[in-house]
Amino acid sequence: MAIENIPEIFFQEENIPADIFVYDFKMVSDVVKSKVNLSMNMFSFLQVGKKQVHFADNSVAVNSKQSLLLKKGNWLWTELLDTQAIYYCKLFFFSEKKLTDFLSKYTNNVKPYKEEVPYFVIENDDYIAAFINSLSSDTFSNHSYSDALLVLKFEEIMLYLLNKYGNEFEYYLHSLISKELSPFKNIVESNVHSNLKLEEIAFLCNMSLSTFKRHFTSEYNEAPGKWLQDKRLQKAKELLQAGDLKASDIYLDIGYNNLSNFSVAFKNKFGISPTEVSN
Repeated sequence: MAIENIPEIFFQEENIPADIFVYDFKMVSDVVKSKVNLSMNMFSFLQVGKKQVHFADNSVAVNSKQSLLLKKGNWLWTELLDTQAIYYCKLFFFSEKKLTDFLSKYTNNVKPYKEEVPYFVIENDDYIAAFINSLSSDTFSNHSYSDALLVLKFEEIMLYLLNKYGNEFEYYLHSLISKELSPFKNIVESNVHSNLKLEEIAFLCNMSLSTFKRHFTSEYNEAPGKWLQDKRLQKAKELLQAGDLKASDIYLDIGYNNLSNFSVAFKNKFGISPTEVSN
């Protein structure tokens, strides 16, 4: 059984990956089993037929009264005809970048999902049925504003499901973010021990200060000012303990405008003054 790279096999132009992508999938075979390398997170809106997906240690089966949100990864899935002569579903793919953008725009805190579950089962209702009917790959590939429309459709279903399932769905969405260091985290952590202010780090991230603070809290579950101060003061303590430098040598490098403010912050955190460490 060959491995299918999805959604790449559905792209009309091979070298143009999409951040959001809709595909109308139809099948007339009784049963199709596939090894799937899913490179994007994906909604599977099943309209006719049944679907079963096997993961490393569990599986899930849904019918046309349910939809699935699947985490990217390598999965085995089986698609079956029901009583109809055709299997029909709409696949709605979205990149991690679009998910990160959405989470930083609409949610505040990273909450770890209790278990590493690679799927979320959605119970269809009238609103979701209407949403599914509004999705069509033809509409979104032959429209002057296709990309903008797709972003709105993505935000629409995400916001509806956040409202429908609350914290459970929000926690699951955060669990979809890969554990590798994001470009945002790379910028932040490259400047932990610099003397850059929050506004300057936000600029490097191409964000306003308010967006940066919201995104930072979403990524680190802590306010950026306190997080950076704690990291920088810890670095200062290590430098002073090494014995080669004094407080007057380092306070500017770790973001303090004057020695007095640095000394006060240091003593508030560690209970001793910088001079007591270096002596």
